[in-house]
Amino acid sequence: MAKAWHLKSRPEGTPSADNFELKEIDLPRLGEGMIRVRNHWLSVDPYMRGRMNDAKSYVPPFQLGQPMDGGAVGEVVESKAEGFATGDLVLHMGGWRDEAVVPVQAARKLPDLGAEPQQFLGVLGTTGATAYFGLLDAASANEGDVVFVSAAAGAVGSVVVQIAKAKGMTVIGSAGGEEKCDYVRTLGADQVIDYRSGPIVKSLATAAPNGIDVYFDNVGGGHLDAALAVARNQAPPPAPTRPTAASSSTPKWA
Repeated sequence: MAKAWHLKSRPEGTPSADNFELKEIDLPRLGEGMIRVRNHWLSVDPYMRGRMNDAKSYVPPFQLGQPMDGGAVGEVVESKAEGFATGDLVLHMGGWRDEAVVPVQAARKLPDLGAEPQQFLGVLGTTGATAYFGLLDAASANEGDVVFVSAAAGAVGSVVVQIAKAKGMTVIGSAGGEEKCDYVRTLGADQVIDYRSGPIVKSLATAAPNGIDVYFDNVGGGHLDAALAVARNQAPPPAPTRPTAASSSTPKWA
């Protein structure tokens, strides 16, 4: 019988094992256009902590005593949907359980790219798409730009650093603590700021004496203030092949 993690109680501060309970669940009947998936990989993401609170947000909160959900990669073990066969690997949101029944509209078959399946929960999934389109489409960052990335050791930020370097940009990353800063350096960042070591505005001004062209904002707050203070007033305009709302007299943002 399938099992799923349930939210037993709402955590205060950092969640503990006492807040969760693994219980058996009844899977719905497999109807037309549906697949049954045995999950191999589950994603535990920062936004899920907010869903453990009983608060209004962009996604509904987890309900007490009910199964939780989240991103997962699994193998189709039964199918009543055209185009999905036993053995196919799929990405879906029926995670936090060992098996799930989902409509095919809520599942995506993984392409054969030679990558590990779990990568589609990260760099080849929403995380990577956020970084790629945020940097190259929304901000229209170009080769030669000076890019400042906050939370550069985080999921999205770490991908932004690597894409920016691959595209010939100068990257300044911000992270908290020596260990995270060292990690950002291994990703190729030209300079790394430890925001815990002093005023972020002063640190960024030192790292970018001629200003920044692009700010990829993952945190807001003081980092956004610093980026606005150091932004170049005449940042290069976006490439004409990528239309954007940014003008040639303003820095570019993502």
